[in-house]
Amino acid sequence: MAIIVRIPGPLRQLTEGKAEVEIEAKDVAECLDKLGSRFPTLKERLWDDKGQIHRYINVYVNGDDVRFLQKLATPLKPNDEVSIVPAVAGG
Repeated sequence: MAIIVRIPGPLRQLTEGKAEVEIEAKDVAECLDKLGSRFPTLKERLWDDKGQIHRYINVYVNGDDVRFLQKLATPLKPNDEVSIVPAVAGG
């Protein structure tokens, strides 16, 4: 079974309009890497030039922020849901 990656509206243009993508991965890093390989323009939006997730991108596993879990090493199991949420700023 695969992991479900939820793609927010602003990034769907980079995933051929898909709101969800299935990925097989053992942890969040592998999941995002495979997602980026499948959709290279999305990879540019997620990762900085140092190989780190951009600070304005939040990643959740089953609703829990990975920054409070094991970060990119957070393990995944079948049917987990990974959500990518870009921060929104305004004033």
